[in-house]
Amino acid sequence: MLPTLALVGRPNVGKSTLFNRLTKSRDALVADQPGLTRDRHYGHGRLGKRPFLVVDTGGFEPQAKEGIVHEMARQAEAAIAESDALLFLVDGRDGLTPQDKVIAERLRRSGRPLHLVVNKAEGMNRDVVAAEFHELGCGEPRVISSAHGDGVRELLELVLADFPEEAPAEESAAGPRVAVVGRPNVGKSTLINSLLGEERMIAFDMPGTTRDAIATPFERNGKRYTLIDTAGLRRKGRVFEAIEKFSVVKTLQAIEAANVVVLMVDASQDISDQDAHIAGFCIEAGRALVLAVNKWDAVDQYRREQVKQAIMRKLNFLGFARVHYISALKGQGVASVLQSVDKAYAAAMVKLATPKLTRVLLDAVQKQAPPRHGNVRPKLRYAHQGGSNPPVIVIHGNALEHVPPAYVRYLEHVYLEAFRLQGTPLSIQFKSSKNPYVDKG
Repeated sequence: MLPTLALVGRPNVGKSTLFNRLTKSRDALVADQPGLTRDRHYGHGRLGKRPFLVVDTGGFEPQAKEGIVHEMARQAEAAIAESDALLFLVDGRDGLTPQDKVIAERLRRSGRPLHLVVNKAEGMNRDVVAAEFHELGCGEPRVISSAHGDGVRELLELVLADFPEEAPAEESAAGPRVAVVGRPNVGKSTLINSLLGEERMIAFDMPGTTRDAIATPFERNGKRYTLIDTAGLRRKGRVFEAIEKFSVVKTLQAIEAANVVVLMVDASQDISDQDAHIAGFCIEAGRALVLAVNKWDAVDQYRREQVKQAIMRKLNFLGFARVHYISALKGQGVASVLQSVDKAYAAAMVKLATPKLTRVLLDAVQKQAPPRHGNVRPKLRYAHQGGSNPPVIVIHGNALEHVPPAYVRYLEHVYLEAFRLQGTPLSIQFKSSKNPYVDKG
């Protein structure tokens, strides 16, 4: 599972600035479950080939007893409970404050690996800035500037050195790794029990995964799978009820570890923004996906039409995924979900021949050429496969940096249709040939 780094500190020490630098985006996943405010943001970062999750929190005031400050403190406590390592940010320009001492005492009690980060130190002597923060007893202060990026890479290398590198999810003898994800009470556990029920042939827990995520190999109809269970969070120590019901970090880690994700929604409830957020992270991670609409037997025809319209409206970006209307409790439609998992996995791991990829590309360009950019029209010459899970197609040519996003989506659709790849997203990358005359007058 991916290591999870939580950014904690008092207000205005630069946590969000560091979060944006680590994730290279302002588009964070937001947990908007009942009982969770929008003050805890989740994002995906990468150092070289090392991926990680990062959690941003609001200002942390552990002694607050009421009001919005108390709610922000609850958010920070939840991030601490979910994290593998803590980055405690302090302000190098303000110097050591009494609030920093209070926070330091709380973080030392957490038992998590703790890294003291002195921020906003651009243009300052690092040794002088760090000196007074030794008093916090949180280890060697690491001096950075999150706004300018100074010292950030070195900090990440230090933090991630505590976690073993994991091989990416690939094809294995145990078959596809399948994660069942969704909001609380949509029926994840019921579906898992149905899959591991009377027809179960192999099932045992694999120890060593973080946060009690359980990987369970099983066999059904002669095919092998590894099921990644995201239902429930069991952790020693202080845990909030809302977090125990729904751990965003656990869900994101399960998605990263899987080949195929089964996203479950509840037909008796509205399709929520959180459903869309989880689906969006599946796309970002490049995971094959099957959408299972549970409790279909418990709603009337009018409600069924409402649910279908809501899926088309809020989850329209999942057009590549098969949708199944099921009853996990009664076992209705479960077999078809697993069939779609097989097809999605096969599509995600497909091997595509270069001549066929190039032929499809040239046909697509002939039907609809990329638009001009000023006096330049991008030239798409040939394509080859650059990876699997998801399939990556690398297109070579000239001036490809000017290919607009709409045309990229057009090519994605063409390739998905041409090779009948159902259940997986597809990534297109461009490599432009250098113009030999660009530096010559």
